[in-house]
Parts: sequence; C-alpha cells; structure tokens
Amino acid sequence: MNFDEDQRRAFHEQNRRSWNAVTAAHNSHKRDQAEFLAAGGSTLFSDELELLGDVAGLDLVHLQCNCGQDSLALAKLGATVTGIDIGDEPIRFARELSKATGIAATFHRDDVFDWLAGTDARFDVAFASYGVIGWLCDLERWARGVARVLRPGGRLVLLEFHPLVWSYGPGGELVEPYFIDGAIDENGVNDYVGQELAPSGFDVGVEEFANPERSFGFQWTIARTIQAIIDSGLRLEVFREYPYANGCELFDGMSKVEARRFAMPEGKPSMPLMFGLVAGRAPR
Repeated sequence: MNFDEDQRRAFHEQNRRSWNAVTAAHNSHKRDQAEFLAAGGSTLFSDELELLGDVAGLDLVHLQCNCGQDSLALAKLGATVTGIDIGDEPIRFARELSKATGIAATFHRDDVFDWLAGTDARFDVAFASYGVIGWLCDLERWARGVARVLRPGGRLVLLEFHPLVWSYGPGGELVEPYFIDGAIDENGVNDYVGQELAPSGFDVGVEEFANPERSFGFQWTIARTIQAIIDSGLRLEVFREYPYANGCELFDGMSKVEARRFAMPEGKPSMPLMFGLVAGRAPR
C-alpha cells in the first residue's frame, strides 16, 4: 500500500475521531475497572503473558494502548510502562484510570508513526495486541519505528487476530478477498464490547451505539506482516497460530473453550483465529 503523507495523515486523523467517538460507549460496559485493577485483577490473557515472559524491571512501550487497561496490568507485573495511542479520549481515560488505581504508567497521545520516529526513549519490549495493525496504513513504517525504539537485545511482542478471519462474515460465509490493497471503509469503529471484554463485570451501558465518524482499516496478510518485521532489521524468534479467539466471538455460534476464549462453531473446520510473534533486535 503506497499512500503519500497527506493521505496517511488523513486516514489516521479520521480514525482518531472515530475512536474518540466510541470510547465512552466501550467503557460504559466495563464495571468498576479501577477497583478491579487495583485489587490485582488483570485484563491480560495467558497467550500474551507467555510471549512476553517476565517483564519485571523492564522498560515496556505499549503501542496503540487504547484506554490503558492492559498497560496498567503490565505495570502491575513490574514493568515500567509507556502507552501510546492516537485517541484523545482513550488517553484521557488511561490517565484517569492510572490515577484511580494508583498504578503508575505514562501515557502519550500521538500518532504512533510520529511518536516512534521522534522519541528519544528506548525500550526493552514493544508490545501490541488485538486489533492494532489493521488500523495502520503503512506497516513497514511501523515496524521500522519499533526497531528504532528497541534497545539492543530488545524485542517486539505482537498478538493479533489472524487476517484470514476478516474474509468471512458472521455466519462463516466468504465475504471479502484475503488480499486487499488500499484502505477499507469500516463505517466507524463499532461498539464491540461484550461480556468477554469486561473481566471486571459487564454493564448494559450505552445501547445501539452508532458511530458518527467513519474509520479506515487496512488488510495486512501474514506474509506482509512478517516481511515488514524482517525488513525492519528485527529477527523473527517465535511465530504461533491459535485455533481460538480471545475476548470475542468472531462468528455466530462459536464454542466457548475457556472463560473469555472461543473456538470455531461445532461442525465448522478449525482455522487460525489469532497469531502471535516475538521478534528481537540483535544484541551489540
């Protein structure tokens, strides 16, 4: 995907407005978040924890951190956490949540491309998870930025929904090609938060939310994702595919295999629903 700088900024700016619009609706469904986190609750899944390993004492940047719940959960594990997100409302919420919980973390509101290119900070771990790279119009630029902010021996940990799932509709019918070049009009970030994304407890909250701001997504295939990371100079160390999805039912009738985890509906063939990777910067 080749976009000029004006197009890139226009896509990301529109996405910023769309995320700002939906943030209150998302958080309206999540009960007592500050109390939950302060008491030792965690929004993290075992899969990202396994890929991350022990983060105690490490400097960790959480890219596209949204409202900071995972950032604070990582800080509770002993990491010094910096969260970055383009959304004004998500970052405002993250800062308030940090104060309310007493869990220290630093949050910056910025386009991730600009922040990665401009910061003087360096990190042991760069982390991103669940629905993040699909909002980026230039994955190669993102990967180069990640490599730039990692210290020698540092690593990128990415856990994402498998791009193949976006080719299918809710009933499992094929609706879009796997290979899509260009921006995809998503008609606004929707209110996707259900009980599985509210470990602190679910409230009905805002009902029938309709986002007044459109948004744009981008399809990054597995090959393009891995190649972008390799081309950035990082070395792929771990790559995994998972036959389940954490936190959401991607298709109608999915089977719950564990709390907050779903596999393909009974009678449907198994397919990869998420992927995870670790890529390291070479030590000096």
